[in-house]
Amino acid sequence: MAAAPLASARSVAYDSPMPTSHSETAPRAQLQRRLGIWSALAVVIGSTIGSGIFRSPAGIADKLPGPLPLIAVWVAGGIFAICGALTLAEVASALPYTGGVYVFCRDGWGRLAGFLFGWGQVVMIRAASLGAIAITFSEYLFRVLGYNPSADEHMWHVRWVAAVAIGLTGAFNYVGVRFASTVSNVTVAAKYGGLLFIIIAAFAIGLPMNGVSNFTPAVPSGSFTLPMFGLALVSTLWAFDGWADLSYNAGEVMNPGRNLPRALIGGTLAVIAIYLAANLAYLAVLPIETMRHSRLVAADVAQVVIGPAGVAFVSITVMLSTFGTLNTVLFTSPRVFFAMAEDGLFFKQVAKVHPKFETPYVAITLTAGLGMAFVLLRTFEQLADAFVTAFLPFYLLAVASIFRLRRKPGYSPTFRVPLYPFVPLLFIASVLYLLGNAVVQPDSRWSTLGVLGVVALGVPVYYLTVGKKPL
Repeated sequence: MAAAPLASARSVAYDSPMPTSHSETAPRAQLQRRLGIWSALAVVIGSTIGSGIFRSPAGIADKLPGPLPLIAVWVAGGIFAICGALTLAEVASALPYTGGVYVFCRDGWGRLAGFLFGWGQVVMIRAASLGAIAITFSEYLFRVLGYNPSADEHMWHVRWVAAVAIGLTGAFNYVGVRFASTVSNVTVAAKYGGLLFIIIAAFAIGLPMNGVSNFTPAVPSGSFTLPMFGLALVSTLWAFDGWADLSYNAGEVMNPGRNLPRALIGGTLAVIAIYLAANLAYLAVLPIETMRHSRLVAADVAQVVIGPAGVAFVSITVMLSTFGTLNTVLFTSPRVFFAMAEDGLFFKQVAKVHPKFETPYVAITLTAGLGMAFVLLRTFEQLADAFVTAFLPFYLLAVASIFRLRRKPGYSPTFRVPLYPFVPLLFIASVLYLLGNAVVQPDSRWSTLGVLGVVALGVPVYYLTVGKKPL
């Protein structure tokens, strides 16, 4: 099927607070609509299922060392994600343009909000995400090869391999949308199928072996406090993050009014289902106290139920999962820088489209370069925590934009969020709680304020640069 051309301009009826990202002036190479529904679903699932479900359960169990609190925080994370996905499904169906969350912040709140989102992406968010995913890929690769990735002598080797993985997936995306989406589709099938196999094996062997002993008592004394629940939810959101990434590629999705909502909602529900099943499966095999100290929990579960062959299978599954997520992140996130450059909020060269491959090659190169730099400078925990903290305010702005956009003339989404305004308000309240809880907790206060301070530095940068005139 021939690719539908990207709309050259959006209706002025939206009364946008700034120039549109698709100029009606000089003709130029544009990103083409090549993604069908299955590729769009693969982007959502592939962006979300990465390293989090294989690594985060240990830290979450350490904060909430009880079966019911552990499962409850994953349920809460799923509710958070689906509320966000439902809301952005409506906004994306009305604004199906390259840039996603950036476009929603810009059109809902103005140029400064859009710039701050892009600033956060450049200085922290995207590079931190790539770095954390790549480190997990590298650690599992070392484990498959028979080396201890935690050993001091391998620390820098792990980081260099992670940097190479980012560079390689960047190259995949450089040479074409079809090639990158094929890699994404294949790895999504492998990671979802591999995780499903682990779940089935754990229930089939773990439950007959342990019964329900690992699920009792459901709430041990001291296993639940509201502050710890909030901190654990931040780690859960790291695992769930990715549900909004398809919106960055909205300008490349065919029939976006139909396919964007279906993919955002369907992909998020598929992830929620397998995440809850995975955590129940982990508990069927490992007691909560063991999970607290299980850095690579899926591999430890496989060791118990299958043996060494299971560990190898899980390690390969995690490698495919994280490698596929790297590929998908480098497929989606460069579109933010591309859209910003088209709007005059970033260096105009970043909006260049490769004449042969029809990809935003400068934006892809920039994103990959930032990720490679960060992975050599920060640990996994530092990268993951910085990513979630920096992203939450922009998720809030993107979801809250629905209240302003619904009041604008010409706003005509093809999908309407159910239970409006309860669904977006629940999401916004959750973000405010998470950020407030992180600030009041001594263990996370200064790191949270530091991350938010770096984002806030974008305000003077904006007024000193593009707030006056385009770069």
